[in-house]
Amino acid sequence: MNTDLLWSKVLSSIKEEVNSVVYSTWFQNTKLYNLSDNIATIMVPMNIHKKHLSETYENLIISTLFKFSNIMYQIKYILEDEISNEKTLINNDNNNLLISNNVIPTYKHSSNLNKNYNFENYVVGNSNRLAHATALAVAETPGETYNPLFIYGSSGLGKTHLMHAIGNYIEENSNKKVLYISSQQFIDDFSKISRKDENNNNFDYAEYFKNKYRSLDVLIIDDIQYLATTHQTQDEFFHTFNVLHDERKQIIISSDRSPNDLNRLEERLKTRFCWGITVNIYPPEFELRKNILKKKIQASNILPEIPEDVIEYIASNMTSDVRNLEGAINRLMAYSLMMGYNEINLPMAVDALKDIINKGTSEKANIQKVQKAVADYFQISVDDLKSKKRSASIAFPRQIAMYLSRTLLNESFDRIGLEFGGKDHSTVIHSCDKIKQEEANNQEIKNSIDKIKENII
Repeated sequence: MNTDLLWSKVLSSIKEEVNSVVYSTWFQNTKLYNLSDNIATIMVPMNIHKKHLSETYENLIISTLFKFSNIMYQIKYILEDEISNEKTLINNDNNNLLISNNVIPTYKHSSNLNKNYNFENYVVGNSNRLAHATALAVAETPGETYNPLFIYGSSGLGKTHLMHAIGNYIEENSNKKVLYISSQQFIDDFSKISRKDENNNNFDYAEYFKNKYRSLDVLIIDDIQYLATTHQTQDEFFHTFNVLHDERKQIIISSDRSPNDLNRLEERLKTRFCWGITVNIYPPEFELRKNILKKKIQASNILPEIPEDVIEYIASNMTSDVRNLEGAINRLMAYSLMMGYNEINLPMAVDALKDIINKGTSEKANIQKVQKAVADYFQISVDDLKSKKRSASIAFPRQIAMYLSRTLLNESFDRIGLEFGGKDHSTVIHSCDKIKQEEANNQEIKNSIDKIKENII
């Protein structure tokens, strides 16, 4: 029996029974792999297809197969990778001598994923909602939806958590080979290629390197900004990127700044980083900070119930990143245990966190404080700075505020533009360049900027 013809008839019939979304999601990419001993083996793209087809549509598949074959088949689902593994095992059994004489080092794959990071415990708010939704879309259809995925934002905002969540989701729902590494690990691995053996060659390790990085289905690389150490390292990553991308393998990259701001990386790399989608994670807003704190408290199973006013106190004073929030909860936890408190209240929290909060961890580093200081100095409103007004009395202070947000806070151009009423990237760059030049050449302007800085720092 021609399995391709039979399955074509089955799919055509099923297509008339279900709606187009169901068909394209669950049936379109399936294939009848084998018919043997009244078992129909169906090849599916992902583990989630196995589960959903068996639980929801198996009776439809069985009855439709019977309609065209007159045989009541049992159904077995298999992934393409599982078929490849079976063939590899057979070939290995038949070629043990050949493999035993192979002198190329064996690469033993490990994904390096942290299983504690997943989508379920990633707290979502306005500042990271787009990044979360995009990451989930990539996890569900790796190599198809957005490739590469480039996530950027300041340290401590949850980029690494999100990357591990993608990798863990893909591993749990497919047999794809996933690797999470830092850019430093890539650099270290590449540097070993230069080492020569006793025959003055490096063929073995070069082969090992290719097996590790070019046989992947998903490459997740963190802190790509540190890749800019040598031209050779960037060149190798360029070729690795091309091989994976050409084969529709998913690439996920993180950085502390957008691709356009990675000045030390080669232009051809920055261009490729923008091929898919670029998403920013901003510092958490007040409501998200509260939710992160509540999630952390719930997960600890140690802290007693914490009143809302304590949570709001921490969320109001620790605004810069998620790590600071977690540090505050850890400090509160340790303090309550050490001092023997049975309950936590606001005076106790103020006392426990006074060293952290009095240092103004977050007060020194936010665009809102820059905007207020500039607005007060020029006797205008913060709303004026965010407006579209172009008069010199508004535009010039706005440019100074953008410049200080960049130079004092090292905020990305995209984030600065967002905080100033949605100005585009080029407008922010122009403003920063203009004020930098004015500060260098005009002592009066420099004096004004110095006075504003005194009210920020």
